[in-house]
This record gives sequence, C-alpha cells and structure tokens, in this order.
Amino acid sequence: MDSTRGRGKIKEESQQGNRQVLGDIGNLEAFSIAEGKQILRPVKRRLLAKLLENEQTNPVLEVQANEQGAAQGNKHVVVAALDKNAIVHQEHYVEDLFHKLNPELADVVGFEARKKAASGILVEGEDQPVDIDANDANEVVVAEYLDDMYKFYKLTEEDYQALDYMKSQHNINEMMRSITVDWLVDVHMKFKFKPETLYLTVNIIDRYLSLTIVSKEELQLVGIGSMLLACKYEEIWSPQVKDFVSISDNAYTNNRILSMEKTILEKLEWHLTIPTLYVFLVRFIRASGLLDQLVENMAYFLAELGLTHYKVAIFYCPSMTAAAAVYAARCTLNRRPFWTEILMYKAGYRSEQIR
Repeated sequence: MDSTRGRGKIKEESQQGNRQVLGDIGNLEAFSIAEGKQILRPVKRRLLAKLLENEQTNPVLEVQANEQGAAQGNKHVVVAALDKNAIVHQEHYVEDLFHKLNPELADVVGFEARKKAASGILVEGEDQPVDIDANDANEVVVAEYLDDMYKFYKLTEEDYQALDYMKSQHNINEMMRSITVDWLVDVHMKFKFKPETLYLTVNIIDRYLSLTIVSKEELQLVGIGSMLLACKYEEIWSPQVKDFVSISDNAYTNNRILSMEKTILEKLEWHLTIPTLYVFLVRFIRASGLLDQLVENMAYFLAELGLTHYKVAIFYCPSMTAAAAVYAARCTLNRRPFWTEILMYKAGYRSEQIR
C-alpha cells in the first residue's frame, strides 16, 4: 500500500512538473487582469527591477471579482495601475543603458557600410534594384544567401589569384601557356566536362606555376594533372588516368600523372574551393537578363578567350573579368543600356571601371 501511494505521489509530482513545449517561459512577467487572463511580456533584469521599484509607488486598484473570479474562489482581484508613459520611459532607459554597456554596437553602422562596400559600391535602401532570385523555383540555389555569398567571394578572390610568375619561369613563356590552355579546352570539349572544370583547371595551373619552376616538357603534364584534379572536384564521373594518357598520345605514364597530381595538391595545400571566373560569370549573366541567350553565349565565349591570355588571367581578378565579359557582350550585341543598375549592384563595378 505504501509503495502504491508513493508511486502515485511521484506520478502527481511529475505531472505537475511537466509542461508543454514553449508553454512556460521563465523570463516572462505576468500581469493579472480582471478577466483572469495573463499578459506575457519579456523583460530585462534592469527593467524588471525598475518596474518593481515603481510598483511600490503606483496606486493599486482593488475591484470586486467578476463572475469568473468568483467561480474560482477569488473575492478580490488586485490590478496594478500601469503608467504607460513610465513604461515607455523605462524601455528607453534600458535601451540607452544597453548601448552604453556595449560600445561596440556603435560600430554596427560602420560594419554594414563595409559589408556593402565588399560589393564595390554602396546602394541605399530605395535605390536597390529588384531581387533577381525572387522567382527562382530551385530550392538548392538558397537564393536568400546568394548576395552574402558573392560578397564573400569578392572578399576572398584575391587570396586565390596567381601571381605574375612568367618572369621567374625561364623555360616557358606566355605563348606556351596559351597553347596548353587551348589544348585543354579541346580536351574539355571532347570529354564534355562541365564549364566549372575548365575554369578551375586554368586556375590550378596558374597557381602552381607561380610556386614552382617547370620545364617546357612538364607544362603539358601540369595541365593534365590540373584537369584531373578539377574533374575529381567538379564532375560526377571523373575520367580514368588512362584516358588522359591516351589523350596525350602516351607522352606520360600513369605514375607520372598521379605523381604530378600529388605534387600540385601539396603545393596548393589542397585549396581547391575557390571563387573562379565562372562563379562570377554565372551570377552577372543572370543579372544581365534571364532570357537573353545571345548575351549569355557571347559572354561565355569572351570569358573563355580570357583564359588563354596570360595578362587577363593574372592581372585582373575573376569578378572584374566576368563583369567585363558581360559588358563587352552587351556592347557587341547593342543591348542598351550597356551597363544597368542591377548589373552595377550585383557586380560591384561601374561601367567606368571595366571599359
């Protein structure tokens, strides 16, 4: 019998302690009113102390219980006479005190300005163009994060841009690099790789050559190893090493290609997640116009031409090259205006900067 009563007591206590999810919040202050309901209002510690202090000075109204209160056994209901002006004043007091205790909040405006400056220009509220991703049905695109993502890409693109290495390379020149990249474009088309693979391949080549001196015979091997890495990173199905051996007319063995692949990864410290020219090009083409296929094709064509030119690939950051490709495509096809407000906002460049 004792054990039964004990279990019943425990059960009653556990039932009293249980609550529904979000049914009870500990930091909410309740004010009772005549109708028996509660007004829940979040308060801060200093605001609560201030309210308690004022509560002692405010008059307390005692009224007769209504029918609902009488049914609950309450003879009187105590209602605090709240001064709305005092509460508003207290809230402003708490906010001012919070800002004084957190001086770093004064830099929020400056941080937002720097965040906007990452896109190259400042666009204020009413001047901001329409959202080009508002009607995107593809949920994988995560359209609500795209603007922040591309601002981050612009902030980090220079960290993964190759340095001017041709002066230190005594065995190769710009023409040899151009021939190698042009050959890789043919390989890219033969295997029907994604566009991302080609742009990442060229970036890997330039970054590796800026760190290592190679011979003329190794230049093509560097290109093959870079494309093999890019395929493994971007493609769903990467070709086998023997396919690259065959495409190079058996100029290199499997072991040499794999060895070069390992060497490239070690030199680049496995940094392959980078904002390439293609990343920005896709975004700027979308901002140019969703239904203009001619501008899209022309922009891709001009961007691929830029891959073969050493000075374009080295001395201009990917975002500027992509913006210039879209601008040149619109000028060539006489799309007026040549540079719209949306393009200026999304690309972060004015037309004077990319002409």
